[in-house]
Amino acid sequence: MESFSARQLLACYARGVFPMADAREDARVFLIDPERRGVIPLERFHVPARLARTVRADRYEVRADTAFHQVVLACAEAAPDRPQTWINRPIEKLYLKLHEMGFAHSVECWTEGVLVGGLYGVALKGAFFGESMFSRARDASKVALIHLVARLLAGGYRLLDAQFMTEHLAQFGAEEIGRRDYLKRLEKALAVEGDFQCAGGSAGAGAPVTGAAALQLISQAS
Repeated sequence: MESFSARQLLACYARGVFPMADAREDARVFLIDPERRGVIPLERFHVPARLARTVRADRYEVRADTAFHQVVLACAEAAPDRPQTWINRPIEKLYLKLHEMGFAHSVECWTEGVLVGGLYGVALKGAFFGESMFSRARDASKVALIHLVARLLAGGYRLLDAQFMTEHLAQFGAEEIGRRDYLKRLEKALAVEGDFQCAGGSAGAGAPVTGAAALQLISQAS
Protein backbone atom coordinates (compact mmCIF):
# COMPACT_ATOMS: atom_id res chain seq x y z
CA MET A 1 0.00 0.00 0.00
CA GLU A 2 1.63 3.22 -1.16
CA SER A 3 1.16 6.81 0.02
CA PHE A 4 -1.19 5.81 2.81
CA SER A 5 -1.71 8.85 5.04
CA ALA A 6 -2.61 9.18 8.70
CA ARG A 7 -5.90 10.81 7.72
CA GLN A 8 -6.72 7.86 5.50
CA LEU A 9 -5.92 5.56 8.40
CA LEU A 10 -8.42 7.39 10.60
CA ALA A 11 -11.04 6.92 7.89
CA CYS A 12 -10.28 3.20 7.91
CA TYR A 13 -10.88 2.99 11.65
CA ALA A 14 -14.17 4.86 11.20
CA ARG A 15 -15.40 2.16 8.85
CA GLY A 16 -14.16 -0.73 10.99
CA VAL A 17 -10.86 -1.81 9.43
CA PHE A 18 -7.30 -1.60 10.74
CA PRO A 19 -3.77 -2.10 9.37
CA MET A 20 -1.32 -4.96 9.87
CA ALA A 21 1.91 -6.22 8.29
CA ASP A 22 3.49 -9.65 7.97
CA ALA A 23 6.83 -8.76 9.55
CA ARG A 24 8.86 -5.88 10.96
CA GLU A 25 11.05 -5.56 7.85
CA ASP A 26 8.23 -6.12 5.34
CA ALA A 27 7.14 -2.75 3.97
CA ARG A 28 3.69 -3.93 2.87
CA VAL A 29 0.62 -2.85 4.85
CA PHE A 30 -2.69 -4.72 4.74
CA LEU A 31 -6.14 -3.65 5.90
CA ILE A 32 -7.94 -6.17 8.10
CA ASP A 33 -11.72 -6.51 8.41
CA PRO A 34 -12.28 -9.66 10.52
CA GLU A 35 -15.62 -11.44 10.66
CA ARG A 36 -15.24 -11.80 14.43
CA ARG A 37 -13.99 -8.98 16.63
CA GLY A 38 -12.71 -8.84 20.19
CA VAL A 39 -14.12 -6.01 22.30
CA ILE A 40 -13.88 -5.14 25.99
CA PRO A 41 -17.22 -3.79 27.29
CA LEU A 42 -16.19 -0.82 29.42
CA GLU A 43 -19.24 -1.00 31.67
CA ARG A 44 -18.55 -4.69 32.44
CA PHE A 45 -14.77 -4.55 32.74
CA HIS A 46 -13.59 -7.10 35.28
CA VAL A 47 -10.50 -6.63 37.44
CA PRO A 48 -9.30 -9.93 38.95
CA ALA A 49 -8.78 -9.70 42.71
CA ARG A 50 -5.03 -10.32 42.58
CA LEU A 51 -4.55 -7.62 39.95
CA ALA A 52 -6.69 -5.21 41.93
CA ARG A 53 -4.28 -5.58 44.85
CA THR A 54 -1.34 -4.90 42.53
CA VAL A 55 -3.01 -1.81 41.07
CA ARG A 56 -4.01 -0.47 44.48
CA ALA A 57 -0.44 -0.90 45.74
CA ASP A 58 0.85 1.40 42.96
CA ARG A 59 3.72 -0.91 42.16
CA TYR A 60 4.33 1.11 39.00
CA GLU A 61 4.15 4.81 38.23
CA VAL A 62 1.53 5.07 35.50
CA ARG A 63 1.79 7.86 32.94
CA ALA A 64 0.14 8.66 29.63
CA ASP A 65 1.67 10.01 26.41
CA THR A 66 5.13 10.64 27.86
CA ALA A 67 6.96 7.97 25.83
CA PHE A 68 4.71 7.08 22.91
CA HIS A 69 7.48 6.16 20.49
CA GLN A 70 9.24 4.04 23.11
CA VAL A 71 6.04 2.10 23.68
CA VAL A 72 5.55 1.48 19.95
CA LEU A 73 9.15 0.29 19.59
CA ALA A 74 8.80 -2.01 22.60
CA CYS A 75 5.62 -3.48 21.14
CA ALA A 76 7.44 -4.03 17.84
CA GLU A 77 10.24 -6.05 19.43
CA ALA A 78 10.41 -9.79 18.79
CA ALA A 79 9.75 -12.07 21.76
CA PRO A 80 10.13 -15.82 22.39
CA ASP A 81 6.38 -16.30 21.92
CA ARG A 82 6.23 -13.75 19.08
CA PRO A 83 9.20 -14.05 16.70
CA GLN A 84 7.55 -11.73 14.18
CA THR A 85 5.71 -8.48 14.72
CA TRP A 86 2.99 -6.86 12.62
CA ILE A 87 4.33 -3.37 13.42
CA ASN A 88 6.54 -2.59 10.43
CA ARG A 89 8.29 0.70 9.67
CA PRO A 90 5.43 2.28 7.66
CA ILE A 91 2.92 1.43 10.41
CA GLU A 92 5.29 2.82 13.04
CA LYS A 93 5.50 6.12 11.13
CA LEU A 94 1.72 6.28 10.70
CA TYR A 95 1.08 5.95 14.43
CA LEU A 96 3.75 8.51 15.26
CA LYS A 97 1.93 10.92 12.95
CA LEU A 98 -1.41 10.09 14.58
CA HIS A 99 0.18 10.78 17.95
CA GLU A 100 1.40 14.16 16.74
CA MET A 101 -2.15 14.87 15.55
CA GLY A 102 -3.60 13.94 18.96
CA PHE A 103 -5.31 10.70 17.90
CA ALA A 104 -2.87 8.04 19.13
CA HIS A 105 -2.03 7.59 22.79
CA SER A 106 0.05 5.48 25.12
CA VAL A 107 -0.38 4.38 28.72
CA GLU A 108 2.95 3.52 30.35
CA CYS A 109 4.18 1.77 33.48
CA TRP A 110 7.45 3.00 34.95
CA THR A 111 9.65 1.88 37.82
CA GLU A 112 12.61 3.98 38.99
CA GLY A 113 12.59 5.88 35.71
CA VAL A 114 12.56 2.76 33.52
CA LEU A 115 9.72 1.94 31.15
CA VAL A 116 8.64 -1.61 32.02
CA GLY A 117 5.29 -1.99 30.27
CA GLY A 118 2.52 -0.26 28.45
CA LEU A 119 0.13 -0.12 25.53
CA TYR A 120 -0.90 2.20 22.73
CA GLY A 121 -3.91 2.72 20.52
CA VAL A 122 -6.02 5.16 18.55
CA ALA A 123 -8.76 7.39 19.99
CA LEU A 124 -11.44 8.53 17.57
CA LYS A 125 -14.60 10.21 18.88
CA GLY A 126 -15.99 7.83 21.53
CA ALA A 127 -14.02 4.78 20.38
CA PHE A 128 -10.58 3.58 21.40
CA PHE A 129 -8.82 1.03 19.23
CA GLY A 130 -6.24 -0.88 21.23
CA GLU A 131 -3.26 -1.78 19.05
CA SER A 132 -0.56 -3.50 21.08
CA MET A 133 0.91 -3.91 24.55
CA PHE A 134 4.15 -5.12 26.07
CA SER A 135 5.47 -6.09 29.48
CA ARG A 136 8.99 -6.34 30.88
CA ALA A 137 7.86 -6.68 34.50
CA ARG A 138 5.14 -8.73 36.14
CA ASP A 139 1.62 -7.53 35.29
CA ALA A 140 2.88 -4.22 33.84
CA SER A 141 0.79 -4.41 30.66
CA LYS A 142 -2.25 -5.50 32.68
CA VAL A 143 -1.86 -2.54 35.02
CA ALA A 144 -1.64 -0.25 31.98
CA LEU A 145 -4.86 -1.76 30.61
CA ILE A 146 -6.70 -1.16 33.88
CA HIS A 147 -5.58 2.47 33.91
CA LEU A 148 -6.59 2.81 30.26
CA VAL A 149 -10.11 1.58 31.01
CA ALA A 150 -10.40 4.03 33.93
CA ARG A 151 -9.33 6.87 31.64
CA LEU A 152 -11.80 5.84 28.92
CA LEU A 153 -14.65 5.65 31.42
CA ALA A 154 -13.78 9.08 32.78
CA GLY A 155 -13.60 10.48 29.26
CA GLY A 156 -16.99 9.21 28.13
CA TYR A 157 -15.84 6.55 25.66
CA ARG A 158 -18.31 3.91 24.49
CA LEU A 159 -16.13 1.32 22.74
CA LEU A 160 -12.81 -0.38 23.50
CA ASP A 161 -11.83 -2.39 20.45
CA ALA A 162 -9.35 -5.18 21.21
CA GLN A 163 -9.33 -6.44 17.59
CA PHE A 164 -8.86 -10.13 18.35
CA MET A 165 -10.14 -12.23 21.24
CA THR A 166 -7.46 -13.83 23.44
CA GLU A 167 -7.40 -15.77 26.71
CA HIS A 168 -5.33 -12.92 28.16
CA LEU A 169 -8.18 -10.46 27.50
CA ALA A 170 -10.95 -12.87 28.50
CA GLN A 171 -10.04 -12.47 32.18
CA PHE A 172 -11.07 -8.81 31.92
CA GLY A 173 -14.48 -9.56 30.42
CA ALA A 174 -13.58 -9.29 26.74
CA GLU A 175 -16.01 -10.87 24.33
CA GLU A 176 -16.06 -11.83 20.68
CA ILE A 177 -18.78 -10.37 18.49
CA GLY A 178 -19.69 -10.51 14.81
CA ARG A 179 -18.90 -7.82 12.27
CA ARG A 180 -22.48 -6.51 12.10
CA ASP A 181 -22.72 -6.12 15.89
CA TYR A 182 -19.30 -4.48 15.95
CA LEU A 183 -20.25 -1.92 13.31
CA LYS A 184 -23.39 -1.00 15.26
CA ARG A 185 -21.33 -0.41 18.40
CA LEU A 186 -18.77 1.55 16.41
CA GLU A 187 -21.48 3.79 14.92
CA LYS A 188 -22.80 4.61 18.40
CA ALA A 189 -19.29 5.32 19.69
CA LEU A 190 -18.50 7.64 16.79
CA ALA A 191 -21.62 9.67 17.58
CA VAL A 192 -20.14 10.91 20.86
CA GLU A 193 -16.96 12.81 21.70
CA GLY A 194 -14.54 11.12 24.07
CA ASP A 195 -11.90 13.03 26.03
CA PHE A 196 -8.68 11.09 26.53
CA GLN A 197 -7.25 13.80 28.78
CA CYS A 198 -10.16 13.74 31.24
CA ALA A 199 -9.54 12.06 34.59
CA GLY A 200 -12.85 13.05 36.16
CA GLY A 201 -13.57 13.92 39.76
CA SER A 202 -11.11 16.14 41.59
CA ALA A 203 -8.04 14.78 39.78
CA GLY A 204 -8.27 17.44 37.09
CA ALA A 205 -6.73 17.03 33.67
CA GLY A 206 -4.87 13.85 32.84
CA ALA A 207 -5.37 10.23 33.85
CA PRO A 208 -5.99 9.01 37.38
CA VAL A 209 -2.41 8.51 38.52
CA THR A 210 -3.15 6.29 41.49
CA GLY A 211 -4.41 2.75 41.36
CA ALA A 212 -7.10 3.48 43.91
CA ALA A 213 -8.52 6.26 41.71
CA ALA A 214 -8.51 4.01 38.64
CA LEU A 215 -10.26 1.17 40.47
CA GLN A 216 -12.86 3.56 41.87
CA LEU A 217 -13.75 4.80 38.39
CA ILE A 218 -14.11 1.23 37.16
CA SER A 219 -16.25 0.14 40.12
CA GLN A 220 -18.57 3.13 39.66
CA ALA A 221 -19.23 2.11 36.05
CA SER A 222 -19.93 -1.57 36.76
